[in-house]
Amino acid sequence: MTFFKGQEHLMAKQPNILFLMTDQQRFDTVGALGNPMIQTPGLDRIVQDGTSFTSAYCPSPVCVASRCSFLLGQWPHQTGCTSNSAMPQDRISVMELLNAAGYQTHGIGKMHFTPQGRKMWGFETRDYSEEGPGPDDFTASLLENGYDHVVAPHGERSEYYYIPQPSQLPARLHHTQWVGDKTLEFFSERDTDRPFLCWSSFIKPHPPFESPVPWNRLYRTVEMPLPFLPPDYEHLHTYWNRHQNRYKYRDQGRDMNLLRTMRAAYYAAISFIDYQVGRILDYLESEGELDNTLILYTSDHGELLGDYDCYGKRAFLDAAARIPLLVRYPERFEAGAQCDTPTSLVDVLPTSLGAADLPAQTDRSGIDLANLATGNAQRDAIVGQLGQESTGLYMLLTNEYKYIYSAADRQEWLFRRMPGRLDERSLAGNPGYGRTLNAYRKRLIEWLRDDGYELPLDGNRWRDFPPPIESENPDAGQLFQDGRSVSDQFPPGYLPNVDTLRN
Repeated sequence: MTFFKGQEHLMAKQPNILFLMTDQQRFDTVGALGNPMIQTPGLDRIVQDGTSFTSAYCPSPVCVASRCSFLLGQWPHQTGCTSNSAMPQDRISVMELLNAAGYQTHGIGKMHFTPQGRKMWGFETRDYSEEGPGPDDFTASLLENGYDHVVAPHGERSEYYYIPQPSQLPARLHHTQWVGDKTLEFFSERDTDRPFLCWSSFIKPHPPFESPVPWNRLYRTVEMPLPFLPPDYEHLHTYWNRHQNRYKYRDQGRDMNLLRTMRAAYYAAISFIDYQVGRILDYLESEGELDNTLILYTSDHGELLGDYDCYGKRAFLDAAARIPLLVRYPERFEAGAQCDTPTSLVDVLPTSLGAADLPAQTDRSGIDLANLATGNAQRDAIVGQLGQESTGLYMLLTNEYKYIYSAADRQEWLFRRMPGRLDERSLAGNPGYGRTLNAYRKRLIEWLRDDGYELPLDGNRWRDFPPPIESENPDAGQLFQDGRSVSDQFPPGYLPNVDTLRN
């Protein structure tokens, strides 16, 4: 591993680097990229002034594994982090590489580093906050402002997880505003003798879908489209879809008004984030730093949002795995351009090193997005993974097709990628596409084997594992994520029968 000592590598106009990351934002939620309903003037500005990567996918459709690949520039099968599980602690992050080269590094908001949530990973400083009730820097600010009584500062979870809800906080104290405020605070107090790397990470639009007044009324149910429910959509479900629907309380019926209200609340959370993006762009412009800053906006994965009668992530269908990826830096990225080459979050590390004029790391898998956009580098496929062994879910994607294999279901899917359309019908099993299916299966298996990842393989085929148990009891496996108990707050004579946190 190469480190860069001192500042001798820094150029006179070494760019700042700003990562703006959301959580669970699907690809089709940017106004300027074709969504006629959502209001995103901040993101539209990045689209207008930068390059949009319109075939960007997460390496793993779950928070920790995707973020691990983001900061290490390696595929999940290389990091060993394939779910919300431990990240490898002995590898060098993009923050460490840039900090060693002289960058001032700062992190704000949700990082989801696991198992050590407060590990710095190359940040000199952090404004620390994560999902849940704290304690962290964000909840400390609520305590200072007299809002410690709010036991679920990011919204009520458990059975309310997919119930849209107004925030219990005013806009000025909401976490989305807090991330925006802390970003501007860092800009105003930073060491101007050094370039900076700032990673500002929003918790939203991850459910619960809650926004403060007035943002919670920006969109209304009647405006929202119905979910995408193509004929025979059930044949696209994997074990993960069924499992996730169960524990998120979404597998016992469908209410179209509720689903459209969900989408309205989801869009509101994104627009409130977009407002922060606009504030950040305005500040950088006022300081003369906008064009000298590589700005990369993305998300860790998408959200099914009722499409296919499914919810959450944990799928390689486009609604869950395809993400926004917008890059602004006039020195290297053309304004108003779109690139449909398959890209991934593993590309962020080499893109950052390229912008900083630092040498590429040969043990990393990504490609500099600037080179992909200009055609100076070629790529025809990316891969993805969620889980392993009996719950392993794998993807190979090219410009033409997407191949998915689920170990739990012992089933394959093959989709022809069509512009402007979500995945609708699998071609796997159709004799007309047998050669294509075989070729994609073979290529993915060989890719994993060449990288030394043999766990899911049995020779030239997928290994069979005992399938995970799926209970027929409709209430089995439902998840409780209450964060803080409130049992001690009831008057005498009242006590919840169910409180998983009560001592």
